[in-house]
Amino acid sequence: MQKFLNFLVGALIGGFLGATLAILLAPSSGEELRLEMRERIQRLQDELRQAAAQRRAELEEQLAALRSSRA
Repeated sequence: MQKFLNFLVGALIGGFLGATLAILLAPSSGEELRLEMRERIQRLQDELRQAAAQRRAELEEQLAALRSSRA
């Protein structure tokens, strides 16, 4: 468990540093970069919502199947 937490902390720190360097070294202007980042974040949020809804539907189907098998 400790190795996983160390890996997770390292990955988060690396991601943060990478994102910071990408922003500082980006060839786009600040406004263009902010617009692009907003669009990427929006797409990511949409994908996460879709994945969560799909997983929820799968789990609800499994629950319904379990409940019907008990009856």
